[in-house]
Amino acid sequence: MNAPPLSLGDAPLSLEDIAAVARGGRQVRLGERARAAMQRARAMIDDVVARGDAAPAVYGVNTGFGALAEVRISAREVRALQENLVRSHAAGVGAPLARDTTRAMMLLRAQVLATGRSGARAEVCERLCELLAAGVHPVVPRRGSVGASGDLAPLAHLALGLIGEGEVEHDGRTVPAAEALAAAGLAPLPLEAKEGLTLLNGTQHMTAVGALTTLDALATCQIADLAGALSLEALKGTVRAFDERVVAARAHPGQQVVGANLRALLAGSPLALSHADCGKVQDPYSLRCMPQVHGASRDVLAYVRAVLEREANASTDNPLVFPGDEPGQGEMISGGNFHGQPVAMALDFAAIAVAELANISERRVEQLVNPHLSSGLPPFLAPSSGLNSGFMIAQVSAAALVSENKVLCHPASVDSIPSSAGREDHVSMGAPAALKLEQVHDHVRTVLAIELLCAAQGLDLRRPLTSTPALEAVHAALRAHVPAMMADRPLAPDLARVRGLIDDGTLLAAAAAAGTPLA
Repeated sequence: MNAPPLSLGDAPLSLEDIAAVARGGRQVRLGERARAAMQRARAMIDDVVARGDAAPAVYGVNTGFGALAEVRISAREVRALQENLVRSHAAGVGAPLARDTTRAMMLLRAQVLATGRSGARAEVCERLCELLAAGVHPVVPRRGSVGASGDLAPLAHLALGLIGEGEVEHDGRTVPAAEALAAAGLAPLPLEAKEGLTLLNGTQHMTAVGALTTLDALATCQIADLAGALSLEALKGTVRAFDERVVAARAHPGQQVVGANLRALLAGSPLALSHADCGKVQDPYSLRCMPQVHGASRDVLAYVRAVLEREANASTDNPLVFPGDEPGQGEMISGGNFHGQPVAMALDFAAIAVAELANISERRVEQLVNPHLSSGLPPFLAPSSGLNSGFMIAQVSAAALVSENKVLCHPASVDSIPSSAGREDHVSMGAPAALKLEQVHDHVRTVLAIELLCAAQGLDLRRPLTSTPALEAVHAALRAHVPAMMADRPLAPDLARVRGLIDDGTLLAAAAAAGTPLA
């Protein structure tokens, strides 16, 4: 059964709600309480417009923008001001955002309007909902935002689609916006006073990229536990370091979850029992410290989730409209809620947290392929090493990605370049932080795919010994797509297939079907 439409203004958006709309096609509508709030705020804007040139200066309604805020705009030019703003700010560069990210941006911008503090007509929010329903997605270049007055350039490209300008993606094709709107039975939306500004001020680019990547990264944490457990088995490691008493003695929440996952995945392993009396005292840190390292990443991502969900439900426009209880009351206040610093810093931290999952994973790959460390496995996991190089260069590829991540993890939020003739004299760099996080996370999943491929090979080389039902199920799911490598062959197709099994959830589903769903 399809989920009912998401009603904006009735409940806060979660990361899962954002993904349901962005990726699952869930419909969106404007809730009645939100509609009423928008109408009250709009009445204040309409009052300023009705007073014409006698009205006081209100930023973005009858003035210019940024460094031009003191330039008064005549009443007859108020509408042209808004569309000129959208056109002039559509200066993004680079490849377009993915469809799901653009859909997330559209939802998040509609949510800002639905808070009732922007002053836009309800029709603007409804049009965003209609475009989502019709699958009309403005083409938004990835780069061009410094996160100052929010994500001005990306949001301008989003707004272009509403007014029937620029390009959109529709039915798998990139077409002029006017053409796609006509095909969907929609007309271009003329912008009234303040509506161009209210579509552009905000952090919806960085929040959309960050929200979808963070949600994916939470699943990646589970993959890291799965890969680490499989590697530990192939390396004849011990579960003893994950004893509940040890893990509970340091009460970080993520550590508790990872410890429980590893105990569940490894409990009662015949392979582990085969070396119970081997005399080894301790495993390397990359095995023994998985609860501490993976858990720390989880704790950071839990913090980032909270930041992003607060931001998704915030009023990030400027000026904000606060209607009074009676007509003629209320205030419009210029502030700085569009500044992306809270999101930028959180996303920088997320990139560091996610990168650590690859750092430790690559060290486990080294343990698997290095004959001096691998507890009897052949060099580079090649049955006839020398004639075959096995997984030698798989570790090199992992090292390359881990090294690149170290460069990408330099925080964007410590930088600032003034813009708008010095009016925007401190900027957040939140959009670069979001895009870096997205790239780091992509690398991390590929490194984990390399580890899973090596760990599965290691398990094959331990036969006839077997692992636990959950890990054997994961191994079987992987082997259904990638056979063991008993003689050299190109590894790139194998890595791509395992990466696909991570991305589509196959490996986590295999563990769950075997009775071990991961937290």
